[in-house]
Amino acid sequence: ACTPPIRGEIPAATVAAFHLAGADDIYLLGGVQAVAAMALGTETIRPVNMLAGPGNAFVAEAKRQLFGQVGIDLFAGPTEVLIIADAQADPFFIAVDLLSQAEHGPDSPAILITESDTLAESVIRHIDDLLPTMPTKDFAGPAWRDHGQVIVVEGISEAFRLADTFAAEHVQILTEEPRRALDEMHDYGALFLGERTCVSYGDKAIGTNHTLPTRGAARYTGGLWVGKYLKTVTYQEITSDAASAELGTLCGRAARVELFEGHARSGDVRAAKYSDTQLDWVPDGVSVE
Repeated sequence: ACTPPIRGEIPAATVAAFHLAGADDIYLLGGVQAVAAMALGTETIRPVNMLAGPGNAFVAEAKRQLFGQVGIDLFAGPTEVLIIADAQADPFFIAVDLLSQAEHGPDSPAILITESDTLAESVIRHIDDLLPTMPTKDFAGPAWRDHGQVIVVEGISEAFRLADTFAAEHVQILTEEPRRALDEMHDYGALFLGERTCVSYGDKAIGTNHTLPTRGAARYTGGLWVGKYLKTVTYQEITSDAASAELGTLCGRAARVELFEGHARSGDVRAAKYSDTQLDWVPDGVSVE
């Protein structure tokens, strides 16, 4: 496991978490240097088979370029938050939650979809009041200016449908019936249901992994989970003469439909050996028994 120093200091909490999670080797190293060292190996760092975990745009690009030589968890872009809110939602909470994710970086989208014009206008006013006082306004300000959106729709069902087209990384549901989203939405990295739950909990405290698909990738993949570290392998063994003969006959027919004569003959010789089938393509002097 690799982690960079924070302002020149050893990140003790992260190192401790690595240790408790069972890391064999822990290195104080970050950025593309860490990605390259783990993927390619050095005199002191053993190469790995898979890279997983978040990083900045350079880390994401390094992982993309090394994919194939090693496995990776997923291609990750800037953090995204999309909030669906009805007229009863608290606009101050929404403003705070949008800015909480905008502070990740100047290219982080922060989107509100609501059925209420009044709520939309109130959220915008709260953001305008809150942004100037944020210590992270250098990131959150450009993110909201360049990638913030407030969209008003006819109803919550339409909000769900529109949100699915974004396939956003984090989708927060601030409605009277937040669990409707479980039935009506399909494309998202993670849902956060109800006012008691927020994306920052997912980032820092709630326990689910926050390495999630971005930039529409939620249409075809989920986020990092234990299954990403598991590899599926198979084996085959036929223990019956009759079964091998039957499969050999079937293989011959199927392969010849696709004009794969070599594949067909692999099936033929087993059908011949285990069921006394005669073959017209076997050279003179060769016996299949």
